[in-house]
Amino acid sequence: MDLRDYLRIGRRNWILLVAFMLAGLLGGGATSVLIQPTYTAETQLFVAIQSSGTVQELQQGNTFTQARVQSYVKTVTTPVVLQPAIDALGLNVTADQLAKKVKASTDVNTVLINISVSDTSAVQAAATAQAVANSLIKAIDQLEKPKSGGTSPVSLSIITPAEAPAAPSAPNTKLNLLLGLALGLVCGVGAAILRTNLDFRIRGEADLRKVTDAAVLGGIAFQPDAVRKPLLTQSAPQSPRAESYRQLRTNLQFANVAGQAKTVLITSSLPGEGKSTTATNLAIALSQAGQTVCLVDADLRRPMVDDYLGLDRNAGLTTALVGAADVNDLIQPWGDSDLYVLTSGQIPPNPSELLGSDEMKNLITRLEHVFDTVIVDAPPLLPVTDAAVLSQHVGGVVVVIGSQKIKHHDLRKALDALKLVDAKLLGVVLNRLPVKGPDSYAYSYYGGTYASDSAGPKSRKSSSPAGKAASAEQPDDFDFVTAPEDARPARSFPRTPLEG
Repeated sequence: MDLRDYLRIGRRNWILLVAFMLAGLLGGGATSVLIQPTYTAETQLFVAIQSSGTVQELQQGNTFTQARVQSYVKTVTTPVVLQPAIDALGLNVTADQLAKKVKASTDVNTVLINISVSDTSAVQAAATAQAVANSLIKAIDQLEKPKSGGTSPVSLSIITPAEAPAAPSAPNTKLNLLLGLALGLVCGVGAAILRTNLDFRIRGEADLRKVTDAAVLGGIAFQPDAVRKPLLTQSAPQSPRAESYRQLRTNLQFANVAGQAKTVLITSSLPGEGKSTTATNLAIALSQAGQTVCLVDADLRRPMVDDYLGLDRNAGLTTALVGAADVNDLIQPWGDSDLYVLTSGQIPPNPSELLGSDEMKNLITRLEHVFDTVIVDAPPLLPVTDAAVLSQHVGGVVVVIGSQKIKHHDLRKALDALKLVDAKLLGVVLNRLPVKGPDSYAYSYYGGTYASDSAGPKSRKSSSPAGKAASAEQPDDFDFVTAPEDARPARSFPRTPLEG
């Protein structure tokens, strides 16, 4: 992974990182509160040679003293020094127990000895440090005294008496907080990396590239009001959602620059990824660009197009495939542009057989002869074989990928299913992307807040009984002629499939 991958992981898991860092701070603070305060008192001694000889003798004595100081430091924590201090203070501890509280050190090339004592009482720490220093002076005097008698050549003097400290030396609250914060950050980064490696959901284009190199035709950001207002025409014309579908329309045209795919099948790997919404809005966007579009609801298991557009699906695709009615009598106009819809019709017991039949192939051929573009909403690829079967009758396939809804292996299986039947994959659409974050897909130029239209588009086919009656009187040749003020040219289907 490079730096961008780590930054993406950090942005995806920033809540987790903050949580671990706060937990570290809380742990550091709790440690500082729970630990009993410890006070440290210090004293300092000076080691000298009791001689008033020549300069050379003084230099030799100084070298001798520096060499002996290290031994004196080691002597501080021995019973020879500590036991007299215990007896002097009347402490109820052993020399070994007191040695754990006493520390002695010396600076390099000096004759100074530093003694520090830690205790839960500031006064006790100062008294113990002073007693240990006094005991060391006596012990060294006894140890260095010549065997033949006389005074010791070494003299120790206290130059810094021990005083009771005003503040505790431990716990160090600032240090504990910093350590807790650092530990929380390290743990948070580890948890974020582990979570990312164990998360096989596709969240954005970076995750998609781990599975396929297919072209990304567009990205649709998730908006809460899209559940209530799923249609493109229910959003403001310059809203990010509307712009996303227009961008998808443009990229699809570039992907099909040769114009060989007049019929585009929209599918997904699993249910709930937004294929029906994408197919419907793509058809609307294409029709708004001046194309004549036919939207076919070929999801014969869970049809949704009729619900989105407010159309009747009692008679539709299945009606035409079984020969109960001609497609001219089943297609319904919708909206103010050249968009026509062929709903699913009654749900059959054998959807795969109907979609893979010659009748379905002939129907698509007839639609391609009349319309500029045919959009087919097909079932998901993995639960059923309908989409794979139908993909052999269309010019190209677009796979809708629901962000955080599908995992890597599911998408790989779906793409392999299309490859197995030699379907032409035009590209993929990333749906339900977050509005903000590392996987967001938005247009900064249109990044403002736009008010959506409260009312949806009005269908030319009225749902009232009068409207249905007018539809029933539609001519058999299906001229697509509506109100007199509509200036669109008349169109009709051929009664027989195109040959060649």
